[in-house]
Amino acid sequence: MKQAIAALGILALLAGCSSEETNQVQADLPVDKGTVSPGAGNSVAIKGDALPLAGKGIVEVGKPLPAAMVSSAELKPINIADSGGKVRIISVVPSIDTPTCDEQTHQLSEDNGGLDESVELITVSMDLPFAQSRFAKEANISNVTFYSDYKSREFGDKNGLMIAPLGLLARAVIVTDQENVVRYLQVVPEVTALPDMQAAMDAARALL
Repeated sequence: MKQAIAALGILALLAGCSSEETNQVQADLPVDKGTVSPGAGNSVAIKGDALPLAGKGIVEVGKPLPAAMVSSAELKPINIADSGGKVRIISVVPSIDTPTCDEQTHQLSEDNGGLDESVELITVSMDLPFAQSRFAKEANISNVTFYSDYKSREFGDKNGLMIAPLGLLARAVIVTDQENVVRYLQVVPEVTALPDMQAAMDAARALL
């Protein structure tokens, strides 16, 4: 309980930054190139405080991304395992209304080196679809598809990415090939750090 309260306080503090403060935070954001091991019984950390991951265990590279229903901007159920025959970069964030998640999403949208022409870019979070749509409009992001796991939490559960005490998704990047097989995965050990988005993009490019 103490860890959960502390973690929520950190997230609330980040979400409440002013524009000037947010820009400074984003400029100082560290990039964590490590990853949490696949399987069950793992945890991530917020400012060093360990928080357990719930669900069926972190998905493994070389295996299909599990079927899970998420919600689109139109509140329609979408099976995240349906790749549509495309390479995908799935960026997973706890909440789009924090500077780290904001920066991660902007990197996906703006720093992909033209991958958006042939690779499907996706962001998944627990935010309501309405909040995701508002964020995309305000950020002028049109090349990223936003899906919400708020309704069933299937995505977090089946991929082992649900931070149990918070009910939020862990920070991660998943690359799947045209057959929905996971070819790259990073689950960021420290939630307040950015993932290595360039490594994920390089992995996606290698699949084209």
